[in-house]
Amino acid sequence: MVENSGVLGWFLLNPKTPPFASHKTLFAFLWVAALASLFVWQRNTISGFLVLGGVPVRQPSKLRPVVFCLTEFGGVGDGVTLNTEAFERGVSAISKLGNKGGGQLSVPPGRWLTAPFNLTSHMTLFLASDAVILAIQDEKYWPLMPALPSYGYGREHPGPRYTSLIHGQNLRDVVITGHNGTINGQGQTWWTKYRQKLLNHTRGPLVQILWSSNIVISNITLRDSPFWTLHPYDCKNVTVKNVTILAPVYHAPNTDGIDPDSCEDMLIEDCYISVGDDAIAIKSGWDQYGITYGRPSRNIVIRNLVVRSNVSAGISIGSEMSGGVSNVLVENILVWESRRAMRIKTAPGRGGYVRQITYRNLVFKNVRVGIVIKTDYNEHPGGGYDPKALPILRDISFINIRGQGVRVPVRIQGSEQIPIRNVTFEDMKVGITYKKKHIFQCAFVQGQAIGTISPAPCDNFDRYNEQGQLVKHAASQNVTDIDYEI
Repeated sequence: MVENSGVLGWFLLNPKTPPFASHKTLFAFLWVAALASLFVWQRNTISGFLVLGGVPVRQPSKLRPVVFCLTEFGGVGDGVTLNTEAFERGVSAISKLGNKGGGQLSVPPGRWLTAPFNLTSHMTLFLASDAVILAIQDEKYWPLMPALPSYGYGREHPGPRYTSLIHGQNLRDVVITGHNGTINGQGQTWWTKYRQKLLNHTRGPLVQILWSSNIVISNITLRDSPFWTLHPYDCKNVTVKNVTILAPVYHAPNTDGIDPDSCEDMLIEDCYISVGDDAIAIKSGWDQYGITYGRPSRNIVIRNLVVRSNVSAGISIGSEMSGGVSNVLVENILVWESRRAMRIKTAPGRGGYVRQITYRNLVFKNVRVGIVIKTDYNEHPGGGYDPKALPILRDISFINIRGQGVRVPVRIQGSEQIPIRNVTFEDMKVGITYKKKHIFQCAFVQGQAIGTISPAPCDNFDRYNEQGQLVKHAASQNVTDIDYEI
């Protein structure tokens, strides 16, 4: 158990005033406090191997036998010169070194304007301190790509979609790292055109890697993406560590932080994320397209994060989850100044499943709704979906939950079509701002509440004491008590 001491305790005792002048200072102090609990928090490493889902996989090496500098290929870091060809020449040189261990392309301090470019296998993209890769804002420089197969068409418009600024597909052994250099999507123009309905295609992510394996992204800052920030799609063995992701918390539409999409064996840890949509959203395809594609997201660990989302949620699953999501661990998370903390969202027509999900050691500070499970999130890619394709939601646990300044701690909204089964709450103490009854809201959910649960759970749950002894049976699994006016 993680007690509310140190920085986490400060957040709970001081709900209105942030203790630090910047997110970096906040993050540093948070993890100084966390070091004291190092033996409590699970690190899941065995002899240099990363353990996900019970299957050890070795993290790829970050050392390359050959190092190039972007300036060797004509790069000019003045913020004005377009460096697309310099990046392309550097990547091309590394692509010839695959059988020799690959190579590193170093980006020195400066402002390096570029259009989108592709990565190659066995490559490290290294950003020095004060190095900034700047995305060109004119969409004519952004190529169009086919829609992802599990989405059917672009997420915002039928037809093709814009590529990402940094793109890769069918790759192995790729590292994006540095001394906290920055990749800046300069998304302001995109956000404005999106709101004014001036775009004919779906906006592109900042970094997108498809159908690839052995990916490491660490020690960098990603900011102001046109759309989703980091989007690994149908990838295996992905590590995201020590990454800062930033976008304005308002008026930066769909700037999700990290969106694992049909990914397997993925670790996200030690990150700070403050964006204009979900900080993290686990996905696996959209309605009939995701069902047909059939690639789940599974074996994912998310831990040791500070996240903020004023308009959406800290960590979400869905709503595009038609390929299934399973075996996910979310632990040691601080969510602050957010609309929602943890959310699972789906709808009739999605199909798929969300199961074997564990949340533990969570802290909510000034969050409107702490935990949300919603089964009527009705966004669909068209009229061709099957409304009888019903998702399965079960085996979801929330353990050691703390909070202060929370308006509604829990809102679990199942339905007669989509009941939610085997939900567990254990050891929950959340300070609330709204004294109305029924703020622990439930509908069509079955499960158990173990030990101290405050505020008191709804009558849908069997109650057990800390010794595991049954204290009270649920009144009814179909009791409905949802109030969106709170």
